[in-house]
Amino acid sequence: MSLLPLEGPPGPLPAAAPAPLPTGTPAHAPAGSRRSLTRLTRHLLTVLPLLLIGIWAALDRRALYDGTARLASADPGWLLVGLCYTCLGWISASVVRQGALPERLPSGLLVASQFAAGAANHVLPASLGAHAVTLRFLQGQGIPLARATASLALYTLVRPIAKTLVLVGFLVALPGLLRLGDLVPDRRMLFLPLVAAGLGLGGTLLLLTLVRPLRRPAATFVRTALTDARRLHTMPSRILALWGGAAAAPLLQASVIHAVGASLGVTLSWAQVAFAYLVASSAVGSVPAPGGVGPVDAAMVFTLAVYGVPVSVGTATLIGYRVLTVWLPLLPGVLCMSALVHRKVL
Repeated sequence: MSLLPLEGPPGPLPAAAPAPLPTGTPAHAPAGSRRSLTRLTRHLLTVLPLLLIGIWAALDRRALYDGTARLASADPGWLLVGLCYTCLGWISASVVRQGALPERLPSGLLVASQFAAGAANHVLPASLGAHAVTLRFLQGQGIPLARATASLALYTLVRPIAKTLVLVGFLVALPGLLRLGDLVPDRRMLFLPLVAAGLGLGGTLLLLTLVRPLRRPAATFVRTALTDARRLHTMPSRILALWGGAAAAPLLQASVIHAVGASLGVTLSWAQVAFAYLVASSAVGSVPAPGGVGPVDAAMVFTLAVYGVPVSVGTATLIGYRVLTVWLPLLPGVLCMSALVHRKVL
């Protein structure tokens, strides 16, 4: 027993030191949730194209069946030629995309992205699907959003200008071979592209006027687009890729139609079919439809009829053209898109 005196009443026991808060768990939980959400989103994006194409196939199964049935009796040699022209069309689109950017893009991934963009282009109107896929691809390659968007705008602007120049070239080079008077649409049809361009420009100006936060990004976009356009047109390789690829694109599409028509017994020359396609696509190309399916087909059947092709044969030709350019590469294109999404290229 201790004999030391107590100096005072015992005080309260010292409070225990607070246990350190677990700092790792709260930080890791949101990160894990974000990773799970990102993984789920990527899986959904992988499956979504397959779902869309399944719905589209169910809605438009009659066109797929009729086109396949008619192509079964066609000349397979000419169909193989048409398929080759279809593949060259994807390469042409890749060349134009490369020509719209100063940076060098990986050739293999660029062609794969355009193959996937072709599938997306036939799901959404006005090339929105193709542009969305290409925009994701360019951003994945380290291209800033403003410059990637500017390249898409340049691509969209150059293609109709190049098509018009090719059409004028046909008129100058082959004035006697082509039935210009029968193929030129009436004045009301000629106003369609002008009305579409006016509505687009007016809607853009109205949007910029009403939504003030959009003005600065729009000014940045215009400045970037003009800077890149000037720079690209000082590079001969980019000029050739941009304008040459854009001029080749409609000719390759017309070549597919000519090959399918030849497989069904159509005796028109390549120049007649190409001119008919240029006139038809220029007349109704401003109508927003997925991949141009519908308006361009109807106009093309009419232009072929002007050259003496029966309407039934012309319709079969366009169905075969759509089977080669839309239905046949659609499922491989969707699978390619899913693979690119899975590999985080898109």
